[in-house]
Amino acid sequence: MDLTGLEIVVVGAGIGGLAAALALRQRGADVTVLEQAEAIREVGAGLQISPNGVAVMRALGLQDSLRARSDQAAAVVLKDYRRAGEILRLDLTRLATDQSYHFVHRSDLIDLMALAVRAAGVKIRLLQHVTSVQPGLRPEITLENGARKRADLVVAADGLHSIARPVLNAPSAPFFTGQVAWRTVVSNETGRGPVAQVHMAPHRHLVSYPLRQGALINLVAVQERAEWAEEGWAHIDDPRNMRVAFADFGPDALELLDRVEHVNLWGLFRHPVAANWQNDGVVLLGDAAHPTLPFLAQGANMALEDAWVLAASLSNARDVKDGLRAYQQRRRDRVVRVINAANGNAWKYHLSFPPLRAAAHLALKLGGAIAPDRMMHQFDWLYAHDVTRDVPDQRSRSIQTGT
Repeated sequence: MDLTGLEIVVVGAGIGGLAAALALRQRGADVTVLEQAEAIREVGAGLQISPNGVAVMRALGLQDSLRARSDQAAAVVLKDYRRAGEILRLDLTRLATDQSYHFVHRSDLIDLMALAVRAAGVKIRLLQHVTSVQPGLRPEITLENGARKRADLVVAADGLHSIARPVLNAPSAPFFTGQVAWRTVVSNETGRGPVAQVHMAPHRHLVSYPLRQGALINLVAVQERAEWAEEGWAHIDDPRNMRVAFADFGPDALELLDRVEHVNLWGLFRHPVAANWQNDGVVLLGDAAHPTLPFLAQGANMALEDAWVLAASLSNARDVKDGLRAYQQRRRDRVVRVINAANGNAWKYHLSFPPLRAAAHLALKLGGAIAPDRMMHQFDWLYAHDVTRDVPDQRSRSIQTGT
């Protein structure tokens, strides 16, 4: 299907929304992004763009910009929370030559994507609070000020609390996982290199990695607890609460925690994958369709993959209806597998029964020492998956290269 002139509205100017806007615009669509904030910005701190996400950035023409604004990762290291040394090192230099793994500040990624979207001719409208979406032959959006807008397609990339998701699906209540997470950044005073470290402890873990050419360290600290906490990243907490929760960690972790000045806390909730991602010209993308817990660093990567597959599926289809159906069929099984793997990591990181914990850590240590390549290849299903090859689109390539 030729997307030239197809009128598309994207709700939400996050990573998934901007990627979708650019991918659709590169195929000739007339795209408008509606963002409720007064400026395009992203809360939170760091994120990891793994090779499967980098493949989409490359196809969108943004790989060089990503490299310039990020730290290329050399390894992911699993450690015990108190003991010195490493349990397992995943050497990311063993990735294929066309693969790379990056640590990037969310705001830097949003900035570079917004710049590319505007340069491509996408219209971005700020202070646009969408209150309802009505599917149909020409789906209709209603704004808080009463204004209405129709389009050929509405892409709902509006996150966990999507306006469109309950329109397409029966109500579903998320449930508290019994875990909370603190997120912050501190200065990199010790010159930490481009390595992600995961300190694993009974009922807790701490993830840290550098940002902005090593100037900062991103921290995400997760604790199991019965007390409920609100969902969302904007809830401010006292850094002392974070330090108390991890007070028995070793000196390398405590050194990072001692430098925390400001921290946000959020409750981790599990949401079901939406049964219906699309209907009558309205389609869900990213967290609006399939929220995931942050234990595999795949939230942003899944949104990037969604964006490419949505645009390519539409371009390869006979009409919008067939394209949206193909998009959900191509994406659902993969995101379910990623979500299940993320849920499993939470259990692995937080093992508390001493014999089981010791055996699991020994197995990881021996695997890394005896068969490091095999340890890396167990993630091929995730990192080596390239949606731009699975769903090729000649029209997009010709637009990018100018041929």
